[in-house]
Amino acid sequence: MRQIGIFLIILLLFINCDVKKKENLKSNAVEASWQQLFNGKDLDNWIVKINGHKLQDNFKNTFRVENGVLKVSYDGYENFENKFGLLTYKTPFSNYKFRLQYRFTGTQTKGGESWATKNSGVMIHSQSPESMLLDQAFPLSLEVQLLGGITPNTPRPTGNLCTPATHVSVDNVLVTEHCINANSETYYGEEWVALEIIVTKERITHKINGKTVITYSNPTIGGEFLNATSKEIQLKDGQPLTNGYISLQSESHPIEFKNIEILEF
Repeated sequence: MRQIGIFLIILLLFINCDVKKKENLKSNAVEASWQQLFNGKDLDNWIVKINGHKLQDNFKNTFRVENGVLKVSYDGYENFENKFGLLTYKTPFSNYKFRLQYRFTGTQTKGGESWATKNSGVMIHSQSPESMLLDQAFPLSLEVQLLGGITPNTPRPTGNLCTPATHVSVDNVLVTEHCINANSETYYGEEWVALEIIVTKERITHKINGKTVITYSNPTIGGEFLNATSKEIQLKDGQPLTNGYISLQSESHPIEFKNIEILEF
């Protein structure tokens, strides 16, 4: 009986080790399937569109790469003058996990709007940069709004949702407000913050430093800023929005991004 007991213990240990090995292999396979969208060296595979400028006119070197970090910088600007910009990855996506780290740095450039202090965003389900008008400040998209704290002890959540030319539902209720606050902490300094966006057919979720801060569903075309897009896009008012491009925004305050990657499913 004693020998049988020892045998069973050894068998259970073997099974447990085998299960853990398979779990580790599965986890490593998932990590390996993440695609790096930013190579840390240059802006290959990314498209620049700045308000008032033609496609790929990177005005004053707004978007640049330094020391493995993608920077949005305004050190060449005399005045911002509504030069809202986008850096868009070349390929549209539909169902995926997207993640990066970001941080605000320095001070806002002269001429930027007061609300744009420590304000930027990641646009998802965005229209293509080629379809944007020459003088179009914001694309039709779902904006994952990134904010930094300004006044000590005054909350300013990040990972919010803004909806230029779009609508969404929260808890199955249509929301037509332009921006919806997330349930996140406020980050006042220049620390790196981790953002993750999970996009499926059923729902879209924003996470900040691993915590879910907002969830919504049923994105459609329509609402504020729709009349600032092309006539072709305006004719799609009310249609479901199921895919699109991913863009990084420039809104007048310096910001940095790194570890930009996607996992499609």
